[in-house]
Amino acid sequence: MIHFFDQPVSHIALPERFTYPFNYTPHPLCVLAAEEVKAYISTQKEWQEELAPGKMFGVLIVQPQEEEPSPIGYLAAFSGNLAGKNLHPYFVPPVYDLLQPQGFFKIEEEQISAINARISELEVNPHYLHLKEKLNAETEQANLELTQAKEKLKAAKEERKLRRNSSPALSEEEQAILIRESRRSVYPEEAELREMVRESQYQKAEFKRLERGWKERIKTLEKEIATFETETDKLKTERKKRSAALQQKLFEQFRMLNARGEIKDLYTIFEQTVHKTPPAGAGECALPKLLQYAYLHQLKPLAMAEFWWGNSPKTEVRHHGYYYPSCKGKCEPILQHMLQGLKVDENPLSANAHKKEELEIVFEDEWLVVVNKPSGMLSVPGKEEETDSVYHRVKARYPEATGPMIVHRLDMATSGLLLVAKTKEVHQHLQEQFMNRSIKKRYVALLDRSEQNGLPEETGTINLPLCLNPLDRPRQMVSEEYGKPAVTEYRILNYSDKYIRIAFYPLTGRTHQLRVHAAHHQGLNCPILGDELYGKKADRLYLHAEYLEFRHPVYGDIICIQKEAEF
Repeated sequence: MIHFFDQPVSHIALPERFTYPFNYTPHPLCVLAAEEVKAYISTQKEWQEELAPGKMFGVLIVQPQEEEPSPIGYLAAFSGNLAGKNLHPYFVPPVYDLLQPQGFFKIEEEQISAINARISELEVNPHYLHLKEKLNAETEQANLELTQAKEKLKAAKEERKLRRNSSPALSEEEQAILIRESRRSVYPEEAELREMVRESQYQKAEFKRLERGWKERIKTLEKEIATFETETDKLKTERKKRSAALQQKLFEQFRMLNARGEIKDLYTIFEQTVHKTPPAGAGECALPKLLQYAYLHQLKPLAMAEFWWGNSPKTEVRHHGYYYPSCKGKCEPILQHMLQGLKVDENPLSANAHKKEELEIVFEDEWLVVVNKPSGMLSVPGKEEETDSVYHRVKARYPEATGPMIVHRLDMATSGLLLVAKTKEVHQHLQEQFMNRSIKKRYVALLDRSEQNGLPEETGTINLPLCLNPLDRPRQMVSEEYGKPAVTEYRILNYSDKYIRIAFYPLTGRTHQLRVHAAHHQGLNCPILGDELYGKKADRLYLHAEYLEFRHPVYGDIICIQKEAEF
């Protein structure tokens, strides 16, 4: 299962620590291994159609522990299954093969499939569909007839009122007496009034009979329909119960090792998370498979990398051949356990890269400050309060300031103009300007077009609704169903064979809006250079907030501030 390189690699220095899987630059050995895996995948013609929608693959650089000197090799894996199977000679096996024919998963899956078939059979039963159709028609007809009957009652009532009002012989008081004592009859007017009373009572009784008749007909139909739906609901309840039990039993089979030899199943691992239970597909991603195989076969993990093969999904941003970090939702809790016992690289985002650097003040008066946030610095503190941030800097610089201070945010990797308020009132006023979209912003970016043949339109508008990817925080995804409106106008400034210099004018302020709109195939299909979440990592993210225009919250003047990018 271990593969040795087709070319000499002894001149490449081994990594001192294992790759931090959620933010990394692939080690040269990983790049070589990935290229060999890509070459192998390209030769498997029978897979190409299945792989076209896209799949994640991974490589793990390993060293046999029992041999001296130990040769360097690599393992390869894919996420999920491939060609309907979990087992392929070139790739490591799954932690648990849920597709084995005689295994409990396949047996129970067949039973659940039988329930699904019965549910489908009931839902398309001709008699059931006929009853539903008839119920809809009868309900519609009942509403029509009852509405018409009500209109007739109303018209008859109005007609009787006119007749009563047109009679000069009796006052309203006399008419009321006659209505109460309808047996007496002395004058023709009295007889007419009693006739109107009988007419009213008859019409009301007829309406009640009509209403009662329709209710009975509809109730009969609803009762017949309920016999089908009750059975369907019972089957759905059984399916849900069986699926939950199957999922639990399945996750108990995923017994994950770490470098210390400790074992935890997925339920134990995920019970410390917010949702308490593992998401579907947990344990089937590439890296957990690779680490599990290495531990079982006494192979020392040295470095890892994961890459995407195929087209980008509709919602997420994935580019063919690009390296991506491990997913957070499924993999982070698992890897926190599996990497125990290894020396792992620190998260580069936790390093205070600008600790000794002064924060540049671009504009300042008695009420507010505009700073030039460097790339790699947080706008506000994250989970680790001690991490360097603009908030920490301005709070230390202006200890008498009140309120939250930071008016808006920039991504950690984004540089540029950030607005800071010195008082609570100014902060509130500026935030209102952001909320009503009266503040004008302009960003400049370099797009990576090294693997794109075409060129976007010179100007345009991107409208792709965005929401958080719950299984891969902090990534955002495009979703027509769950996404919030996200609109970006853009203008290409200049371009070369490798890069596009572009100006962005965001009309909304969603998280990662510009990054996703640039990288997504329905957007510009050109990720921002250095975007490790949606493109390729570089020395920095080449995105800079260069222009701010707002109304001064105290003086009322329009303030225009510009700070050109360093790239």
